[in-house]
Amino acid sequence: MKQIYLAAIAALFLIPAPLLAQEDVADAPLIQSAGDTELSEFKWQNRVLVVFADSPLDPSFSDQLLLLEARPEPLLDRDVVILTDTDPDARAPIRTALRPRGFALVIVDKDGRVMLRKPAPWDVREITRAIDKTPLRQQEIESGR
Repeated sequence: MKQIYLAAIAALFLIPAPLLAQEDVADAPLIQSAGDTELSEFKWQNRVLVVFADSPLDPSFSDQLLLLEARPEPLLDRDVVILTDTDPDARAPIRTALRPRGFALVIVDKDGRVMLRKPAPWDVREITRAIDKTPLRQQEIESGR
């Protein structure tokens, strides 16, 4: 039963996300397939959390998605968009730019700088703590966002 559930979740993320206009990025769903999306589309609007795997059946990939889906609110509060890429042969622009090996969790700040790379799943609490330590997030907190 667990395998069927994981396969169903994986199938949802293999559906390509529609190409989004720059102003529509804020209205996009929290978790979407990376597809042909480029990091520059999110610059100064969203933090991008990219979950890479060599297959949608990778246990680390499934575990990471479950952790993210369990507590989306703190991520939404921090303007996070989650992109998934489970096809290394597709050579998507984000995969080409970030060059992961196997499973990887990569967080890109609003200025386009890679702020964190992890080879194992992370809990939302750990992710938000890492985000809250960045200078851009500190400025947002101080300005009352």
